[in-house]
Amino acid sequence: MVAKPRKTSSKNPPILSHEFVIQNHADIVSCVAMVFVVGLMFQTTQPLASIFIAMHHNATPVEELTYGQEMTYTTGFKDLCAVFFYTLIGVVVHAVIQEYILDKIKTKLHLSKVKQSKFNESGQLLLFYIVAVLWGGDVIFREGLLFNVSALWRDYPNIAMTFMFKFFFIVQMAYWLHCYPELYFQKVKREDMPARITYATIYLVSIAAAYVMNFTRLALCLLVLHYAAETVFHVARLIHFADKPFVAAKAFSVWNILFVVTRLASIILSVSTFWFGLADNESVSFVVRVSGLAAVVALQVYMLQRFLTFHLSRRRESSRLKSTAEAEAKKAKQDKKAKKAREAAKKSSEENEISELPEVDQNTNKNLRQRGAAKSK
Repeated sequence: MVAKPRKTSSKNPPILSHEFVIQNHADIVSCVAMVFVVGLMFQTTQPLASIFIAMHHNATPVEELTYGQEMTYTTGFKDLCAVFFYTLIGVVVHAVIQEYILDKIKTKLHLSKVKQSKFNESGQLLLFYIVAVLWGGDVIFREGLLFNVSALWRDYPNIAMTFMFKFFFIVQMAYWLHCYPELYFQKVKREDMPARITYATIYLVSIAAAYVMNFTRLALCLLVLHYAAETVFHVARLIHFADKPFVAAKAFSVWNILFVVTRLASIILSVSTFWFGLADNESVSFVVRVSGLAAVVALQVYMLQRFLTFHLSRRRESSRLKSTAEAEAKKAKQDKKAKKAREAAKKSSEENEISELPEVDQNTNKNLRQRGAAKSK
């Protein structure tokens, strides 16, 4: 008699159902992105497709370009189309990194479900921060901002961006925008959503405001500084998940120092730009300067406040656990002393009872106790 095959639960979910979209979201989004790419191949659709893929709002007319001169760009409404397209690319890249890198590492670490979510978050952010720091550092070097602080506010507000400079900010806004649909695609728990939405919104609003108001040079420097510190944090977090507490503790200590230094450096650069650098610039009003400075300083203070609150609560928790452990140890010591006292009192009472007996009974009782002790051994 042939046994019937067992039914499996690996059926494909219904098309356009939530599970189907989540399982195949990378393929769906990549097909949408390919529509724009294919549109570049046809003359009738090329102008429309190029709005989503290419950089626009040229500041340098093509006929005035000389040999070796690089095209420069400004900001404009067409940048919204580019942000939308590269948001689609961000979703696809996110899925590729998750499937071919993070999932393979995660299976070897045997993490719990709570740690898996945090591991995925740190892994994705770490790769993004590394690319952003290297890319932003290269732009800073090419723009001559490394050893020339006055370049942060020079020629404001007519700040023209090179292709890589503008493309950097387009990708930044697209990345933080793609974090919102990822909450659905990655099945993020409801209790984890507020924190992720908060920091994604802060990044997106801050970068978009700096981009629209032409404070891109300052924003570039602040982002590279912040991303460098956050890179160390997520490296330490991943080492912690790899169950190497000693190395993770050292890495977290380095991050603690870098975090504070980054906040102070960001405030110094902002004060130098908004309060001193733009003071003699008639094209920028006092309200804009004060508002920009207040926004940056408030953001740095907010991050410092959260940083200090976390460490204070952690110290209180550790002191509470330490006091609890000391109280338990003290109680165990007292119980041990009480037990010894009871045994001594019991032994003393038995000896007193024996001493009150006649001498013959004392010897008999003593022999019986010795025999009982010998048998127990």
